[in-house]
Amino acid sequence: MALSIVAKISLVFAIYCALDPFSHSSISKFPDFKTYKIDMPPLSSLPKERDRENLLQNSEIRFLNEVQGPESIAFDPQGRGPYTGVADGRILFWNGTRWIDFAYTSNNRSELCDPKPSLLDYLKDEDICGRPLGLRFDKKTGDLYIADAYLGIMKVGPEGGLATSVTNEADGVPLRFTNDLDIDDQGNVYFTDSSSFFQRRKFMLLIVSGEDSGRVLKYNPKTKETTTLVRNLQFPNGLSLGKDGSFFIFCEGSIGRLRKYWLKGEKAGTSEVVALLHGFPDNIRTNKDGDFWVAVHCHRNIFTHVMAHHPRVRKFFLKLPISVKFQYLLQVGGWPHAVAVKYSEEGKVLKVLEDSKGKVVKAVSEVEEKDGKLWMGSVLMSFIAVYDLP
Repeated sequence: MALSIVAKISLVFAIYCALDPFSHSSISKFPDFKTYKIDMPPLSSLPKERDRENLLQNSEIRFLNEVQGPESIAFDPQGRGPYTGVADGRILFWNGTRWIDFAYTSNNRSELCDPKPSLLDYLKDEDICGRPLGLRFDKKTGDLYIADAYLGIMKVGPEGGLATSVTNEADGVPLRFTNDLDIDDQGNVYFTDSSSFFQRRKFMLLIVSGEDSGRVLKYNPKTKETTTLVRNLQFPNGLSLGKDGSFFIFCEGSIGRLRKYWLKGEKAGTSEVVALLHGFPDNIRTNKDGDFWVAVHCHRNIFTHVMAHHPRVRKFFLKLPISVKFQYLLQVGGWPHAVAVKYSEEGKVLKVLEDSKGKVVKAVSEVEEKDGKLWMGSVLMSFIAVYDLP
């Protein structure tokens, strides 16, 4: 009798999820939403190195509520800064005393782009106000290059002001989620476009979908051409050149691994997996020794792994009356907590720093090493965390 009742309840529950009659699910407004298999490696193969001391809890929180969503941290060729892009579309510059407006990616600075109480309040107008993500300075010219999520690759001179467009499409396909970038000594710009379907305002849906329209691209300033280097990627994110310029490393976000793309030598034009990651990665930055700091959102867990390999089950869960924010947290590994991992160029884990409880550094989008300190920004937080290296 009890089994019969359970079976009936399960059947009703399954029908409810299939039909979503009250449109309470996180994908109710997307009737054509699809989920894709994510070839995530076994949990047993992920890095075992952990920071049991939670050393990131020793970080200093700076500029609390002075910067909203500082995704990327950059210092100019003279060492001044930091510069950071924030949620209202501005790039700010710390002049040593206070934050000043340095640049914009959009010429619309109407009241729509005024500061708002919550980071999520900016999402609906991001395409109007601009949303700067990755930042890089050209060390030769002093120009600041900006990966704007909606407007593509932008550039502004050393004096700041309104940025101009460098490129916003490749192979006839518009850039829809420009994410991170780096510049070589010839001025070539290498960058990621995380999706050709979802824009940044729908990044949570991109993560739970697992769709594979992401690309890694190159802009040649001499020919003004933008070409695709790697395609069919699931949420490509951070990208950083190696110290000698013979390769760059980029993140495959959904799968959670680092790939090396060769620019010179016998392997030029090919790529290879060099490391698996603890969780869902964001930006990558190269330090002066040629090692790579990778910002990671949370650790993977068994739920994440099962959902990755079973897209139909994942879509069933997405039909539940649960918010997309909660679904996103389930997919990336649970509660927000920061992980910063240093890798060698061969993919060896050199150091792991964590705040596994999210007590001090709840999230990290980028780790920039400068003068013995790690400067950490996050698109999800309203501060910059600074950690003193031993």
